[in-house]
Amino acid sequence: MKVLHVCTGTLASLIMVISGGVSIVSYADDPTEKARMELIKIIEEDVRQTSRELEKSELDPRVMKAIATVPRHEFVPPEEQDYAYENRPLPIGHGQTISQPYIVAIMTDMLNLKPDSKVLELGTGSGYQAAILSELAAEVYTIEIVEALGLLAKERLQRLGYDNVTTKVGDGYYGWEEHAPFDAIIVTAAASHIPPPLIKQLKTGGRMVVPVGSRFMIQQLLVVDKGEDQKVVSRQVLPVVFVPVTGEH
Repeated sequence: MKVLHVCTGTLASLIMVISGGVSIVSYADDPTEKARMELIKIIEEDVRQTSRELEKSELDPRVMKAIATVPRHEFVPPEEQDYAYENRPLPIGHGQTISQPYIVAIMTDMLNLKPDSKVLELGTGSGYQAAILSELAAEVYTIEIVEALGLLAKERLQRLGYDNVTTKVGDGYYGWEEHAPFDAIIVTAAASHIPPPLIKQLKTGGRMVVPVGSRFMIQQLLVVDKGEDQKVVSRQVLPVVFVPVTGEH
């Protein structure tokens, strides 16, 4: 499995070679195409540098295609758009951030999503992670506790055509029982512990990716698997720094 990059004039193509087959996704007449392709290269290099921790040297090409497809500049405030394709988090208001693209890519990859997957996201933020998930899964449910951010993300996702994303303003700690169980759950803010309601709403055989640790300190990114016997097994992947989960917990 190999990812190649080609830039020719105003046309950038992400060429994915998968099991001998070649598919091409083109970005013609897009002023952000060069920045997106450069971002893909940077993420690939970061993945190679952390391959030991990730236990892989390449991410799923579908994930990389999603990163190359979703217009990150649409998910940041106007004053931050010049920095949208830099590999770093950016402020989105209300003390929240849009995550570093490398982190978005590896967390998405860890979920092992399939085209028919149903995913729950805790922490919509600007909606960027939800948009990435929507490129890979059948249904995405995302919850944001900050009403202003949640409503803006809903409008943005609808405007950009992410019709398989359902948003909600509320405390994501309790999950979204109405739509459970979920094949995968992703938490995009740091929790002091793995929320029990999310474990309950994770489907048997499902997976959760969540940063866990103390407020405003280095946390650990965990991959949590729920086995056929309902046993929950977690493993640490990388040290990370996320804004904390807000709400009662």
